[in-house]
Amino acid sequence: MAENNDSAATRAGATTDPARPSQTGPTAPQGSGGKLTDHRLGKFLPGLAVCAAATPVAMGIAHFVPLASALLIAIILGIVLRNIMGELPGSWAAGMQFSAKKILRLGIILLGAQLVLGDILSLGWKLILVVIAVVAIGMLGTFGLGRLLGMGRDLSLLIGCGFSICGAAAIAGVESTVRARKEDVAAAIALVVLFGTLMIAAVPLIAGLLGLGEETAGMWAGASTHEVAQVVAIGGVIGPEALKVAVVVKLARVLMLAPIVAVLALSVRRSSASALTPGPDSEVKAARPPLVPLFIIGFLAMAIIRTLGWLPDWAVTAAGIGQTIALTAAMFALGSGVHIKSLIKLGFMPVLLATLSTLIVAGVAGLGIWLAA
Repeated sequence: MAENNDSAATRAGATTDPARPSQTGPTAPQGSGGKLTDHRLGKFLPGLAVCAAATPVAMGIAHFVPLASALLIAIILGIVLRNIMGELPGSWAAGMQFSAKKILRLGIILLGAQLVLGDILSLGWKLILVVIAVVAIGMLGTFGLGRLLGMGRDLSLLIGCGFSICGAAAIAGVESTVRARKEDVAAAIALVVLFGTLMIAAVPLIAGLLGLGEETAGMWAGASTHEVAQVVAIGGVIGPEALKVAVVVKLARVLMLAPIVAVLALSVRRSSASALTPGPDSEVKAARPPLVPLFIIGFLAMAIIRTLGWLPDWAVTAAGIGQTIALTAAMFALGSGVHIKSLIKLGFMPVLLATLSTLIVAGVAGLGIWLAA
């Protein structure tokens, strides 16, 4: 687990990654050619091998536990491994970091292939407005409450994004833009897993008590639940009609990840520009994040390609499998950064904020669907 002072260096635009041990040894000679390349590639292999081994295990367990997604299982496996071993071997760090960053972004890009913009538009403008309201009010409300509770900016933002958009994938995507501390990322993901799992039982129960029809219950599930896999589980419990509409509504929320990350990237970019001395220095410019991260452009491009019908069915299926594999590997790597003792030190406030965020998102979703009916 990275120490707190490491994160400060990362925020300042330092090139040293907090998850990677400091390399103070001699620099390899530049004339070594292929040997240098082999050395650079080789440092990723141990961590990547661990993630590659954990991925089929998580997917296999999820196959036999229908209410648990592979992503959830992978996070748990990573947490268990980290806390049993205490400190992970330093040789794993580079590969784990690669999985948590690069492979995660690949998974988000492939997630775009599951979106058909026509299906989302078929929801109607009223329900689309409900989705926008859920994301906007959920994020702003959670962030504001977090600050009122005395919590840090990044943790409040990550909880707001995870609970309002698409769970762990949203947290990880936003984290790569705002450069949050690993402890904050781990806490936000753990809370999404906990409260999303509780929603699997709560939504069907409340929908039954309120006498909601299958379609309405499905809309509410898709608009209020954190992870896509959790929405699928809820829809499966309620019924086939609920499942169909729940997934479409949820994917409409997933689509909101693109503009949210773009806005956050612009905010970070402006903050970086004001914090650094202006001028033509290329190093100063390099410290600023891109206006729109490339993985978000890829996510939108895949959604457009799928919408235009340029992806055959086999390619959509392959992209779905690839998305699951990539995100499962990334979630295992992220889970391996969760140190339970560090989470306990965060106290009760994050749990309270997660509870309030769940109530905000579910309340706005329910009210919006009722008004749109």
